[in-house]
Amino acid sequence: MAADVMIHVQHLLGIGHLQRASRIAAGCAAVGLDTVLASGGLPVADLQTGGARLRQLPAARAGDASFSNLADADGRPVDDAWKARRRDATLALFARERPRVLLLELFPFGRRGLRFELLPLLQAARARTPRPWVVVSLRDLLNPPDPAKADWAIDLVDRYVDRVLVHGDPQVARLDETFPAAQRLADRLVYTGYVVPEMPRGVLASGELLVSTGGGAVGGALGHAAVRARALSRLAGGAPWRVLLGPNLPERAFEAIRDAADAGTTVERNRPDFARLLAGCRLSVSQAGYNTVTELLAAGVPAVVVPFEGDGGEREQALRADRLAATGRVTCLPEAGLTPERLAHAVDDALARRAGTAHRAPAGLNLAGVAKSAQILGAFAATLPPRGSERPAHGPTEDW
Repeated sequence: MAADVMIHVQHLLGIGHLQRASRIAAGCAAVGLDTVLASGGLPVADLQTGGARLRQLPAARAGDASFSNLADADGRPVDDAWKARRRDATLALFARERPRVLLLELFPFGRRGLRFELLPLLQAARARTPRPWVVVSLRDLLNPPDPAKADWAIDLVDRYVDRVLVHGDPQVARLDETFPAAQRLADRLVYTGYVVPEMPRGVLASGELLVSTGGGAVGGALGHAAVRARALSRLAGGAPWRVLLGPNLPERAFEAIRDAADAGTTVERNRPDFARLLAGCRLSVSQAGYNTVTELLAAGVPAVVVPFEGDGGEREQALRADRLAATGRVTCLPEAGLTPERLAHAVDDALARRAGTAHRAPAGLNLAGVAKSAQILGAFAATLPPRGSERPAHGPTEDW
């Protein structure tokens, strides 16, 4: 029996892409869609997929922070033989599940390094009878591509893709701000709202400062700064601090950060109850990835964000942080300026400016991305594409 939805996702450094895809998969399963989540990154413990079925592909990760090459699970550069095995595993899963809807996370707007796998997958989808609907899933802001790469992505969308879902609110950020060629997508572009988890209600305030580093592969510097910043902070020096370090941070680095912490600071690996900790914290310190920022907005807590910029080529987090800082929602500390002293000052500043104010998501901000995505994918799954069509101009309904 054919699956309703198959979602392909690849996380490389952090785990944000996988978390967003898993929330969409869980949302689809919750409304009765038989959903398969195919993950190409390193396995993540305690991943919440609801009723969706998780299928692990041969794992790849970024060879370095520039995303310029792929490595296997053991850190070795991938070769042509590895790529062939990965491609064959993905195509075999697609053939076995026969999904009515194929959703690709980010590609072809990113993840060009996976074209050895995803171009054959798109070709297999178009060749299959009946042909599945093909959908692309994007966050709100992208790293701006050069014109040639943008044209390449739009050409692939024209040939293979029925709908592009942007998981954001155009009142906050529009895709064409960082990807101008998106204007050429016309009615195939749909904004779903932000994909956020259901935040716990009635959580008692803990009074602690919560520092989180996502997947952790590039969060070591923030962890080191945080455990030294508490003693330098005037307003929060007496409050307990909790530092969460992701699974991709090597154990030796984790131990070094833990050993540098004072008695008022707890250092531990990521926890499955992160949403509860966030909802009850006094202030959050984090990077500015999509998932973290949307969780901050949903929880309504004051925050300091340190956007990841890598070697300077990663602008997505900085753009998001600047946008939110301009509205007064967060205090932004550039990664290049990260020191314990500057982090302590940013924490004090954020708490002083937020004292006595209510922290809630901006009025009207669309946080319904999970439900809207499930609605759209469910509508596609219930309707087969027109026979013999290469790519239909419209989906089963436009009432979205």
